[in-house]
Amino acid sequence: MSLLKHPAKNVIFLAGFLIFLSLLNGCDSQHKSAFTLSGETMGTTYHITIAADQLNETQESLKKAIDSRLVEINQSFSTYIGSSEVSVFNDSKGQQWHKKSKEFINVLAHAQQISDITEGAYDITVGPLVNLWGFGPTFNVDEIPTEVQIKEVLASVGYQNIAYNLDTLEIKKLNDKVYIDFSSIAKGYAVDEIAELIELRGYSNFMVEIGGEMRLRGKNAQNTLWRIAIEKPDSKNRSIHRVLKVSDTAIATSGDYRNFFEKDGVRFSHTINPTNGQPVQHKLASVTVLAENSMKADAWATAFMVLGHKKGYDLAVYNRLAVLFLVKDGDGIREIATPEFTLMTQGLSS
Repeated sequence: MSLLKHPAKNVIFLAGFLIFLSLLNGCDSQHKSAFTLSGETMGTTYHITIAADQLNETQESLKKAIDSRLVEINQSFSTYIGSSEVSVFNDSKGQQWHKKSKEFINVLAHAQQISDITEGAYDITVGPLVNLWGFGPTFNVDEIPTEVQIKEVLASVGYQNIAYNLDTLEIKKLNDKVYIDFSSIAKGYAVDEIAELIELRGYSNFMVEIGGEMRLRGKNAQNTLWRIAIEKPDSKNRSIHRVLKVSDTAIATSGDYRNFFEKDGVRFSHTINPTNGQPVQHKLASVTVLAENSMKADAWATAFMVLGHKKGYDLAVYNRLAVLFLVKDGDGIREIATPEFTLMTQGLSS
């Protein structure tokens, strides 16, 4: 995960695979003031920019409310907190029902829905396979897992191993070893929750970013659309591939060009296919998803990195999703955009 610096005037800061362009140029009657808040959460950082002539409260008060909400979300979804809702479930034995919070079950249901649509390409139980391949909390690649090891872990991986009830807010294991990891959706959910918190406090022009997942509302300090750059998928250098001018949308980008290892001349991606336990081997370098909320964009971006651009494009078109695929093409990169993405960004990118 990228560690981000606090945004200042005329700077660019990297947010995962997205880049927020901040151009705060002097004073103008059409310009608004911009207030920025930043902090740490979910093993990464957050940045918030509010374009307004004045805050409705002190920055300290607003930040305290934001941090408090983030603590609550972590208490539901963080596998690094032993007492969190997800950790208690993961540590449980047997197949009894567990009562959970409404937000826990709602996020779980959203993840399971995408798993159904993608036929398991997206799966929040894939964590043990990611760890097996050395891409867990501490990157450690000693040797390539054997087929026997992969098969053994695969036996407990699968979204079908989870049962839940939206009415009673309960969840249970259908396999004693199943392990849930919300890392592919929780940051997006947190972005949505913080955006809602800010909007309820009277602000209508803001950008919320957590670990690269974004939600944009209204306009920036220059009273124009927010400018978000998609990073060029290059493992050696960091540069901008394309700039989008967007508003009232969420955006997430996933890629495999930063997190991988090579052994004996073979490149192994950190994106693991939950259906076969193997790192993906396609030419998709990165994918950007625009959606009505960050939770949806976050999860779908992960799903498309597993599916690849061929299957991913067809599924995105069928589900009318706004998606930009950046595909390796020799020494270059080829763009493949869905009609929805083209429609949403027509004349608004550079």
